[in-house]
Amino acid sequence: MPKIKLPTKSPHIDMTPMVDLFSVVLTFLMLTTTMTQPEPAPVDTPHSISEKLTPDNNTLTLLLSKDNKVFLNFDNGPDTLLKFRPKILIEMGKRYNIEFTDAELRAFQKYPSSIGLPINKMKDFLDTKDNKLRLAMETGIPIDSTDNQLADWIFSTRTVNPAVQACIKGDAKTGFEVVKRVLDIMAEKNVFKFDLITTLEAVKTNLTETKK
Repeated sequence: MPKIKLPTKSPHIDMTPMVDLFSVVLTFLMLTTTMTQPEPAPVDTPHSISEKLTPDNNTLTLLLSKDNKVFLNFDNGPDTLLKFRPKILIEMGKRYNIEFTDAELRAFQKYPSSIGLPINKMKDFLDTKDNKLRLAMETGIPIDSTDNQLADWIFSTRTVNPAVQACIKGDAKTGFEVVKRVLDIMAEKNVFKFDLITTLEAVKTNLTETKK
């Protein structure tokens, strides 16, 4: 008796659920991801073998560029209700008799990268929407003995957030005089403990020495 041959069909995979899931995940990432904003000055940090991570909050970061400009940045606090950034700007305004509007305080709170300019230009900086003009304004925070605004920023930051931790992110080509000046200013404000932000250097393991 002849065998009955069943018709062969190629398998069919329905990709519709997978495409729908991919679309949902992609939409979620696009809505929740914050784009990293470039710093006002590129910094080529020195290498180290330390694997200690930089804290996510309660940080005051001093950025030292290779052209010897000083910038700073600080977070808004571990809780969004704390709003450290606008409070720090208000403290600086009190010291220099500058009153910032609510819109300017919100703009400062949301500004995504480091800032480095004299405080008397801050209102113009926050009011403008021209990124090129903002970049031109960022000539660095004054650190001269006659106009030591960096010391006032450090004092205002620690007044608002006593738990803040200082971090220094310096370019490998930053001048020694600028680094020493920044460290002296920090010491004047009783900031003797700080972290250096570096680039992790790959370490080659010598198997022969390891066995010994």
